[in-house]
Order: sequence, then C-alpha cells, then structure tokens
Amino acid sequence: MPLEFTSISHGKIAFGFFNIETDMLLLDRYFFFAEDFCKNIEAIDSFWYIYEIREGKDIGNLMEAICGIRYTGFIGEVYKRFPFPKDPNKFKQNFNGYKTREIIEKIIENYGVKKSILFTFDKDKKEFKIGEYIFSKKVFYELIEYIILGGYPRWKDSIKPDYVENMEKKFNCEINNFLNGDK
Repeated sequence: MPLEFTSISHGKIAFGFFNIETDMLLLDRYFFFAEDFCKNIEAIDSFWYIYEIREGKDIGNLMEAICGIRYTGFIGEVYKRFPFPKDPNKFKQNFNGYKTREIIEKIIENYGVKKSILFTFDKDKKEFKIGEYIFSKKVFYELIEYIILGGYPRWKDSIKPDYVENMEKKFNCEINNFLNGDK
C-alpha cells in the first residue's frame, strides 16, 4: 500500500508498492520496479528508466480495485490479474513479486510512457532528485526504509528479496559515507 510522503517539489505525494504480487512501485505518476530502484540508488547522477502515466491516461483507483468495486486504469488492470487476497491476513508484500515483471510491463505499456529520468543528490542542499521530484535527505531515507520493510503491510514471512538485502547493505555503508562527505 503506498503511503504519503512529503516532497520539496510537489508537496504530499504517494510512494510505494500498490499490489502485493508485483515489486512495481509508484511515485506519484512515475512507476518503476523495486529491483531497479534498489540497484539504481547506488549511482548518484545516474539515469533511471521509468514509466510515466501522464494526464489523459488513467492510473486507476487503488481503493476501488482493492475492494473489488471497479477496475479502472492501470491499477485496476493489475488488480484484475492479481486481486486483493480474500483473507486480509494474507495481505503481505510477496518477496517473489519480481517474477511478475514481464506481465506488469505488458500492462503498463498500455498506459505509461517509458522514459529516462535523472537521479541526483545536491550535497549542499542535502536534497535528492528523482526526475522532477525533490526530497530532503530525511524523506529520501524514509523511502529507502519503506522498501527495506516491505512497505505496508511488510514482507511476507519477513523475507526480503536479495536485491533489497543488497541495497540495504550497500546503502548503509557506501551511500551513507558518500552523503556524509567521507568519500
């Protein structure tokens, strides 16, 4: 379930997993895979490939899709394929969600435009920029923590995918040192 985070550039925006059977994340109207995010944050001043759902294309309504009321737009189509579990106790982020990538990419290609964006860190301002979205260092760390925890509802059986484990190790060492000026 995406949560609300405060960006410097756009105010309060949604970020997070939106379906437990995929590792795709949403950042307002950007969509990208958690595996890519985890690998990409290692390289400051790098280009990321994302899907952007622009105005005129329907992102869909997450709550309606979760409740099975109506399946509109991209999110609705994902929920038609991977519905919310009937047993709420099974609402856990699947650590094998990366295995649905090919299916999800085919769906999002009908709604989003694939494009490259720049990921940067301004050492003076201590701000991260993901495309047009700017975050304080504190909030960016909260985005990282969200992924490490498996978002809301957390990782199924408390098992993180390898790419999350690797990001967590590298982030805690290399990136932290870079941000603190030790590199």
